[in-house]
Amino acid sequence: MRCPFCGEQDTKVVDSRLYGDGDQVRRRRRCIVCGERFTTYEVAELDLPRVIKRDGTRVPFDRNKLRAGLLRAVEKRPVSADEIDTVMAHICRQVLATGASEIKSRDIGEFLMDELRGLDQVAYVRFASVYREFEDVNAFREEIERLERQPSPELRRAQLDLLNDLESK
Repeated sequence: MRCPFCGEQDTKVVDSRLYGDGDQVRRRRRCIVCGERFTTYEVAELDLPRVIKRDGTRVPFDRNKLRAGLLRAVEKRPVSADEIDTVMAHICRQVLATGASEIKSRDIGEFLMDELRGLDQVAYVRFASVYREFEDVNAFREEIERLERQPSPELRRAQLDLLNDLESK
């Protein structure tokens, strides 16, 4: 790994740890020449399916586009970088789990909305308003009312914990 400070090719790994949901490796490195320390992240590169856009064109899955949409939705919201990384990992896992060679962009958008609903409701409404092309205030009102009828993320987790306890008995 090349040192970002002096450009030297020879660096030493000082520490390695699992990161995120255990599907990434975080490495602390030190440059042999200048002594500066820096962090790198390793992620397995998987063949994600091609994306079928609304107009029918097919493009390669682009993590950067997904991250940009997510970042726009959570802008100025109390969402940490770790939470963003976790959401990204969950969505990529869901896309891979379909087992398909192609996936509709609409399905990826739904995966993202499900994640945002549990992460930050304001970010969810922001994303949904663009993604579902809200035309007026009534569309916002209807989506907010739908959100209010659903259990909170904390309550949903508690319900899942109860279901898991029942299944293990």
